[in-house]
This record gives sequence, structure tokens and C-alpha cells, in this order.
Amino acid sequence: MTPPSQILLVTGMSGAGKSTALNTLEDLGWEIVDNLPLFLLDRLLSAEAALGRDETSRPLAIGIGANTRDFDAEAIVRLVDRLRSAGRHDISVLFLDCASDELARRYDETRRRHPLAADRPAREGIERERALVDPLRRWAAGLIDTSYYTSADLAQAIRRRFFHPGLGEPAITVMSFGFSRGLPRDADLVFDMRFLRNPHWDPALRPGTGIDAPVADYVAQDPAYEPAVSRIEDLLLLLLPRYRAEGKSYINIAFGCTGGRHRSVHVAERVAARLRSAAFSPTVVHRDLAALQQGTFEDRPDGQ
Repeated sequence: MTPPSQILLVTGMSGAGKSTALNTLEDLGWEIVDNLPLFLLDRLLSAEAALGRDETSRPLAIGIGANTRDFDAEAIVRLVDRLRSAGRHDISVLFLDCASDELARRYDETRRRHPLAADRPAREGIERERALVDPLRRWAAGLIDTSYYTSADLAQAIRRRFFHPGLGEPAITVMSFGFSRGLPRDADLVFDMRFLRNPHWDPALRPGTGIDAPVADYVAQDPAYEPAVSRIEDLLLLLLPRYRAEGKSYINIAFGCTGGRHRSVHVAERVAARLRSAAFSPTVVHRDLAALQQGTFEDRPDGQ
């Protein structure tokens, strides 16, 4: 196993948001281990890299709580201090805290039992747990108080603090399609290219597709083409980082024309190239490119 580039121990009060934090880290591309028994935690953190493997692996987040088997806050502190002193890992600790009244409200609202008070009032479990984890709280360098956080607030805070470039990037798909065969179901953004001049009406271009240079040149000669497509590209370059910041995992961008063979294909290829030049990695899908031409869809007086 290649050593993680970073190890984060996520701990704190039950109900303070550990699951939300770990789920968000996983969405960001981290590897996740939760509630690992302490003796296995020691083995995991002490493991050497596999021979012959020197590449950096994904960062690792390990969830630890008072309900973890053999939980001992002082032992965890000693273990991490020992490994830090040996210089073998970049280990940090994130402690999620929350006011006792708010924790009690959350347990009451969700009707969940506190892990340390299965047959007693949740407040008793909360206070018992607070005493158990106090050594970790006092020692941890990173602390987030979630008393006034929603789950979405906490997820945003985790994304801002622990985002790694190149990890957890949204999967971007740029698609062409034909309106005559229906809208794509999963499209987040749909752009209608039917305002552009239609190669279908040129008998020499009709058999081609938007990937062919003569067809692409024909479409690009439309006076509206450059101002429209460049503005769409600018819009996408504005939106994609915002979607990423919001934790969106999939972004599907669809360009449509009548049959899905000419205009939409060319524009999808151009826009995908522009996104690649801006360090995104879109996948291009031409949904209807292989479909047989159906002239009846194009045979309209307006030529759309």
C-alpha cells in the first residue's frame, strides 16, 4: 500500500457531524476509514509503503469516536505524537464539537439513541462522551464548532478546508443530441443550436457530420456563431468552478440541434476543447451521431 499523502483523523462529539464530514471528504476524493478499532489504527498508521511503490496516494481520513472499540483519547494522542516525531506521516486531527444543548436537541429530533446512553437520557451520554474525548479536543489543532451549522454548512466548510486540486473533480460530460429524438434525461445545462445555419440544406454537406471540417466551417461562418458560442464558453468557465465548490459530482452539458449530427456535434467538440484548455477534463458524447438520417425531421420550411 502506498503511503497516503495526508492523514486526517476526524473525531469529536457524536451528533456533531462526523458522518457528514467523512462523506464530504469522500466526495472530494479522499479514502475513508470509519470506526477502526484502536489496535488496527495503530497498525494502519504504522504500515510501511509497499516496496517499489513511491507514488503519492490519495489522502486518507479516519473517523474515530467514543463508540470506537477500545477508544482511548490519551492513547490516540500518544500514537499520533509518536508517528509525527518519527516523521513518517503528515497527520492532522479535526475535532468536531457542538454545544450540549444542541446535541440533545438533535438526538431528540431524530429519535436516535446516543451511543453511550442506550437506555438513559441522551444528555447523560453527551456529558460522559465529552469527558472521554476532552483530551483530543484540547490537543487537536483543527476544530469546527457545528452548534449553528446545518449539514450543508459543515459540508461547505470541509470542502473549503480540505479540497485537493485534482481530487474529487466533478465528472463533466459534453453531449450533442437531436431535439427530434428527445431531450437528454440527465442534462444539467441545455443549449439550443438550431439558430445556426443548417448544413442539412447543402446536399454536399448533408452526409457529413459536425466532426468533418467542411461541415464545421459551414456552421462557423454563421455571423451569430462566434459571439454566441464564445459567450457560452465564458458562461461555462464561470459556472463550473461554482458547481465544483458546491460539491456537484456530475455536470452534464448538452448541445442540441434538429437531428444531432451537424451543428450540435461541432459546437460540442469546440466547447470541450475550450474546457480542456482551461484544465477541465470533459468526456464528449455524441448521442445521435450514429443514428440514421431522418429527412422528415429536417424538411421544414424554416430550415430549422
